[in-house]
Amino acid sequence: MPDEEKLQKYLRKVTAELQQARRRLAAAESQSQEPIAVLGIGCRFPGGVRSPEDLWDLVDSGSDVVGGLPTGRGWQVGSALDGVNGGFIHDAEQFDPHFFGLDPVEATAMDPQQRLLLETTWEAFERAGIDPVAARGSRTAVYAGVQFGGYPLLLREAPPPQILDHLGLGNSVGAASGRLAYQFGLVGGAVTVDTQCTSSIVALHLAVKALRNGECAFALAGGACVMSLPTVLMDFHRRNLLAPDGRSKSFAAAADGVSLAEGAGMLLLERLSDARRAGHPVLAVIRGSAINQDGATNGIVSPSGRAQERVIRAALADGRVTADSVDVVEGHGVGATLGDGVEVTSLLATYGQERPGGRPLLLGSVKSNIGHTQTVGAVAGVAKLVMALRNERLPRTLHIDGPTPHADWSPGTVRLLTEPEPWRRGERVRRAGLTCLTLSGTNGHLVIEEPPAEEPAARPAGPERAVPLVLSAKSPGALRAQAERLRATVTTAEPVDVGHSLHTTRSSF
Repeated sequence: MPDEEKLQKYLRKVTAELQQARRRLAAAESQSQEPIAVLGIGCRFPGGVRSPEDLWDLVDSGSDVVGGLPTGRGWQVGSALDGVNGGFIHDAEQFDPHFFGLDPVEATAMDPQQRLLLETTWEAFERAGIDPVAARGSRTAVYAGVQFGGYPLLLREAPPPQILDHLGLGNSVGAASGRLAYQFGLVGGAVTVDTQCTSSIVALHLAVKALRNGECAFALAGGACVMSLPTVLMDFHRRNLLAPDGRSKSFAAAADGVSLAEGAGMLLLERLSDARRAGHPVLAVIRGSAINQDGATNGIVSPSGRAQERVIRAALADGRVTADSVDVVEGHGVGATLGDGVEVTSLLATYGQERPGGRPLLLGSVKSNIGHTQTVGAVAGVAKLVMALRNERLPRTLHIDGPTPHADWSPGTVRLLTEPEPWRRGERVRRAGLTCLTLSGTNGHLVIEEPPAEEPAARPAGPERAVPLVLSAKSPGALRAQAERLRATVTTAEPVDVGHSLHTTRSSF
C-alpha cells in the first residue's frame, strides 16, 4: 500500500507538470502568432499627399497624380526622357533641420530619403497618441526599406569640406535606420532592408516577428524612395518598360508598362494585447505575414507563380485564417504584362479556391493612382486599406479597360475593383491581403484585418464650456502652419478630444 500511495502521488505530480507544460506551450504558440496592431501612420506620396487622409481623398475621388519630371534636381537628360511621366514628391528637398536638432550643413549632406523617414517617423508616433520625445530610451525597433538614390552625385560642384564630412553617413543605406534610432533615442534593433520593390513589406514582416518574439516593445516599419538621379527612369525607358503615358494600368488588358514613383511612409506597430492594455488606438491588425524567394526561374527578373502561391499560403497559415475569409487583395499590379498575369493566376490558385458563391475576391492596386513607389509600395497599400476600413468602402482601380488576358478569369472567383464597393462592418470580420513582388525575386504577403470592436467611452454629461487648445512649435512659421491645420480640423472634431490630444500626446516646445 505505501508503494501504491507513492505511485499515485508521483502520477499526480507528473500530471500537474504536464498541464503546466501544455499551458506554457499554448501561451508560447499564441504569442508567436499574436496579431500586431497598427497604431499610427506617417506618409508622403505624390500629389501633395502628406497623411493617410490625403491618400484616401485621392483614391476615393478616383484621381491619379502622375505628372512630369521634377524641375529642382538639375537633371540634364535632354531628349533621353522627353515625354516621360511618373509620380514625384516635388518638394522632397524641403526639410527643417532645426526641428530635429540637426546642423543645416549636416542636413544638406543627407539623402532626402533619410529626411523623409525622420518626418514620417515623428508623425507615426504623434498620430498614435505617443509623444515622440517620450519614446526616447524605449525598446522600439526600426526596420526601414531604402535604396541608394544617388543623392551625392546630385551635388555636382565640389561641396565644401564641412559637407564632405557628413556625406558618407548621410547617404549610407545601412545608416538610414540607425539615423532614426539615434535621433529618437530608440534602443531596439535598427535594420535597413533593400530587396528593391519588396523592401517595406520585408521590413513589416521583420517587425512583426520581432514583436512576437519579445525583441522589442514597439516597432517602426516602412521605407522611403526618392530618385535623386534619373538613372532608374532612364534604364526603364531605354528598355521600353515604362508605360508611354506614365500610368500603371494594374491588371488591365491595356497594361503597357510601369509608372515609377516616389514616396515615404512609416508604421508604428505594437502587440495587440499590449496596445489594448495601454489604451493605444488600433487602426488595423496584421494577422499574418510571410516572405520567400522565387529561386531559380527562366531569368532573374521572371516571376514565379508557384513562389507567389506559397507566400500567400504561408501568410494565411501564419495568421491562422482561411483564404475564403479574405474579402480583398491590394495587389502589386505594376502594369507589367507578364507579371500582372502571373500575379492574378496565383491569386486564383489560392484566394480563388472554395469561395462562397457570389462573393469573389476583389482585387485592386493603389499604383493606378500614384504610380509604383518602389521600396514604399507596401506602406502605400496598408495606408489605403486602413482608410478603406475606416470609411467602409473600397475605391476603384483606375485605367482598366478590361481584365488582363494573361490570366484565366473564367472561374469568376477573382474580380477587379473597376467601381467602388461597400465594405461595411457587420457580422463578418473584414480582412484584406497585400502582395508585393520584385525583379530580384523576393515576394511578400500580409493579411490585415479590422481592429476588434471597442466599447465607446462614456462622456460625462455636463454644461458646455470653453476648451483650451494648446499650440506649441519650434518656430513662428511652424506655429502658424499648425494653427491653420487645427482650424481645418476643429470644425469637425470633438473639441474636448482635440484639446486633450494636443495637451497629452504632442511634444511641448
